[in-house]
Amino acid sequence: MPYPDLATKTEVIASSSCGLCQSYGLFRKLRSSLMSLLGWLLVCWSLTGWNLMAVGAEDASLELIKPMSYSNAELRGKSFARQDLRAADFANANMESADFSDADLRGTIFSASVMRNTNLKDANLQYAMADQVDFTQANLEDAILSEAILLRSTFKEANITGADFTDAILDGEQRAFLCRSATGTNPKTGEDTRISLNCKA
Repeated sequence: MPYPDLATKTEVIASSSCGLCQSYGLFRKLRSSLMSLLGWLLVCWSLTGWNLMAVGAEDASLELIKPMSYSNAELRGKSFARQDLRAADFANANMESADFSDADLRGTIFSASVMRNTNLKDANLQYAMADQVDFTQANLEDAILSEAILLRSTFKEANITGADFTDAILDGEQRAFLCRSATGTNPKTGEDTRISLNCKA
């Protein structure tokens, strides 16, 4: 069997090297595309709330819910009672005197919205992002606000009887203000409102 000469060997090696280079280049392009896709999905996940945490660990078997957007909307006096609004976006919306009684608002975004005189009785706002919200005279009776973000929100004359604030994110001033009127026990979670706010005895 004849052995290939040096030139032939060199050509074969060069051809193989080029093939490897092309494969590596294709791999790098594919990896870059996948990383870009992953980054885009992470951005969408953070902006839209397509997040299983938003519906709670006990509902991890549920498929992801595409959120509705009411951002910057004029919703004064509208009724959303008993609706499933998980992960919906109400940021900067005007919801004065709106009705969210018994609504599922887990993971919903209310940042910088107006909720004066809004009815949130029996509503579930677990994991909700409700920072900088005006809850003046809002009805939060028996509402669940556990693990909700409530920083810089105002609760002047709000009814919080039976509301559950367990692990909600509040500053000290807010907590002290809410403790002045905190009373009752949440009928769904069994949590005492004062205890959920860590009020002093």
